[in-house]
Amino acid sequence: MPDISLTTLLLLCAAALVAGWIDAVVGGGGLLLLPALLLGLPHVPAAHVLGTNKAVAIVGTSGAAVTYVRKAPVQVKTAVRIGLAALAGSMGGAFFAAGISSDVLRPVIMVVLLAVAAFVMLRPSFGTGGGSKAPVGRARVVTAIVLVGGGIGFYDGLFGPGTGTFLVLALSAVLHLDLVTASATAKIVNVCTNAGALAMFAYQGTVLWQLAAVMAVFNLAGGMIGARMALRKGAEFVRGVLLVVVLSLVAKLAFDQWS
Repeated sequence: MPDISLTTLLLLCAAALVAGWIDAVVGGGGLLLLPALLLGLPHVPAAHVLGTNKAVAIVGTSGAAVTYVRKAPVQVKTAVRIGLAALAGSMGGAFFAAGISSDVLRPVIMVVLLAVAAFVMLRPSFGTGGGSKAPVGRARVVTAIVLVGGGIGFYDGLFGPGTGTFLVLALSAVLHLDLVTASATAKIVNVCTNAGALAMFAYQGTVLWQLAAVMAVFNLAGGMIGARMALRKGAEFVRGVLLVVVLSLVAKLAFDQWS
């Protein structure tokens, strides 16, 4: 456990709780959790902050995934296949990351996100169709594995911000899932990618396990509460949270670009 004050620890735990809730509903909890760790642990190496972030996030994501799977019509086998493709894609993205400037990527991602926000606002019916327990067509599954899993996984390794949100949107579009079922499927995919990243950080010894264990309890609580709220309130609720998260991500990228 790093030498931090009780106030800082409580604030980090509060951030983990809220991040778990956001991540469970629509993805994007890292927008809050990672900056909170960076601010709360200013003298800790970045690698340890990233490793601790993954150790916390995987607990909340797993709790949300279990909650969703119990009550939402999720095709677990399909979700795991997409998750494995995303894991491979993220490794490829990480390999190329050193040669890509984030200053080039941020404006592109901001334009994409603004287009996404406009699309969601102008198409109220997007993501409100009922999820089905019947298997989806093979062609759509392959498309989801290659484009959603491999493509967004590659983006996650290359750049990262908003990966969970992009997963929800892409899964809803490609597999014709309602936003609640898309969020549930995204959580299983996130568990796969987080597990791969955490294994690497653990191997490198860059995880603050004691701090992560404390924060993970709150992240788990937030994730399970968020999943239950999404299941209870339905796609319209998720759609509203999605718009807030997308616009927040645009604001954060803009701040990082021009600050």
